[in-house]
Amino acid sequence: MPSAFPADPVEVTSSEAALRRFLHGLPGVDRVGTEARAAMLATRSIKTDAKVAAIDLAIKMIDLTTLEGADTPGKVRALCAKALHPDPSAPDAPRPAAICVYGDLVAEAKAALGDSGVHVAAVATAFPSGRASLDVKLADVAHAVAAGADEIDMVIDRGAFLSGRYRQVFDEIVAVKAACARGEAAGGGGAHLKVILETGELSTYDNVRRASWLAMLAGADFIKTSTGKVAVNATLPVTLVMLQAVRDFRAATGRQIGVKPAGGIRTTKDAMKYLVLVNETVGEDWLDPDRFRLGASSLLNDLLMQRQKLATGRYSGPDYVTVD
Repeated sequence: MPSAFPADPVEVTSSEAALRRFLHGLPGVDRVGTEARAAMLATRSIKTDAKVAAIDLAIKMIDLTTLEGADTPGKVRALCAKALHPDPSAPDAPRPAAICVYGDLVAEAKAALGDSGVHVAAVATAFPSGRASLDVKLADVAHAVAAGADEIDMVIDRGAFLSGRYRQVFDEIVAVKAACARGEAAGGGGAHLKVILETGELSTYDNVRRASWLAMLAGADFIKTSTGKVAVNATLPVTLVMLQAVRDFRAATGRQIGVKPAGGIRTTKDAMKYLVLVNETVGEDWLDPDRFRLGASSLLNDLLMQRQKLATGRYSGPDYVTVD
C-alpha cells in the first residue's frame, strides 16, 4: 500500500500531474518474486474432501461467455439454458454467476434467464479494442443498460494508458460508471462495472499495478485481466499483482473491489490454482462470486465432469456435457 495515501482520493485524481505522481509512486513489482510466488502457489493441492466444495464455488464464480462475431440469439438462449441447468442429471449443481454477451444480445439473455438470479454481463466501450470516441463508448453502454444488463465489462484505451494519458483513461472510466448508474436513476438496478485492463498489452507488472489502481480510483467494481481476444490473457502472476492491488486499495480506502481473470482458464486444475491464489493473497473475503469471477467459455464443462467423477468414481463419456 502507498505509504502516504491521502485520506481523500480526490486529491490523487485532481489533475494529470497528481495522478501521474501517485501512480508512478506506487511500489515497483518484483517480477522474479511475483512469478516465483505464483508458481509456488500453483503447486498447492486441494484435499479431496474439500474439492467438491471448491468445484461448486468455482462454478458459482463463472461468467459463462460467448463473444464471437457469429453469435446468434439461438446460441445465447442455449447458453442461458445451460446456465439454468448446468447438469440435468445433478439438480444440486450450482449455477454460474453470469452470462457474458455482446450488448445487442442482452435482451435475449435477460428474457431467457428471467428471475433466476443469473446475471447478464455485457461487453461494451468498443470491445475488444477500446478504440472509439467517448460518445460512441457511452452510447454502447447506455444501449446495454437499457436492455437490462446487470454488469458492464468495459475496456480501457490501452493506447492512452501506455502513452501516459492517465487522466483521459480515468475520466472515461468515471463517465462509463455514471452511465452504468443511470439505469438505477431510471428505475432499474443500475449495472456494476468491470474494467478490463487487457494486461497482455500492458507489457510490465508495474503497468498492471498502475492500471489496477487507476481503475479502482475511477470507480470500478471489478478489475478484469483480459478480453480473451489477444495472445496473452489471464495468468497467475498478473492476477497475483491485481489481487495485491485490491488488498492494498481496501486497506487504504475501505472499499473492496472484485477481480476477474479471463481468457485461457479451461480446466478444473486451472480454476483450483486461482482459488488457492485468492485464498493465500487476499483471504476468504474474496472467495465469493461478488468479489471474484472466472471469465470462461469451456471451463464449466470440465468442472461438471470432475464433479461427477467425485460423485460416482468414474469419468463420463464425451457426450456428458454440451459442446458450446
